[in-house]
Amino acid sequence: MKFDILSQQNLYKGFFRVDAYEFRHELFAGGWSGTVRREIFERRNAVAVLLHDPVADTLLVIEQFRPGAALRDAQGAWMVEIVAGIVEDGESNADVARREAQEEAGCTLDTLEHIIDFYPSAGGFTEIVSLYYAPVDLSAVPTGIHGLPEEHEDIRVSVIPRHTALAWLKAGKIQASLAIIALQWLALEKPPR
Repeated sequence: MKFDILSQQNLYKGFFRVDAYEFRHELFAGGWSGTVRREIFERRNAVAVLLHDPVADTLLVIEQFRPGAALRDAQGAWMVEIVAGIVEDGESNADVARREAQEEAGCTLDTLEHIIDFYPSAGGFTEIVSLYYAPVDLSAVPTGIHGLPEEHEDIRVSVIPRHTALAWLKAGKIQASLAIIALQWLALEKPPR
């Protein structure tokens, strides 16, 4: 099937960018749609990594303030997540996973296993997230507060048992999509011993 981009206009450029597009596309029933206008959130790709200690069967989770969640639910403004970050120019996905694990959790990664690449919200965002799994000895990882002050990061790091993370997932305490997908993958692909 085909589509045509008829126009593109930048509406905003700051920390993020928003462009307006006019387009048309072929229809499943045949023919073409009329002209459609959509605002698209232009965001660079991201990498997320699930840090799991397979010996102790524990997971490293982070919590941080998220303004988008705060605007919907003040109680859910501090979200339980996994380590993640934006791909900068010239970086590989593995570089980003290692950089973010160090910055956000003080953790060094040796092995990375690619899980999946996905669009978190393809109806309005250009971002693709690459999700990874990293087996790590979490016994020596410093918990507490991490992050880069120059990036206004205030990140709390915790190491929790797998069963706690999965109970939080089932209870709806974990609402961040990257963590949800990673934990469901872990439950399917790396069952407890």
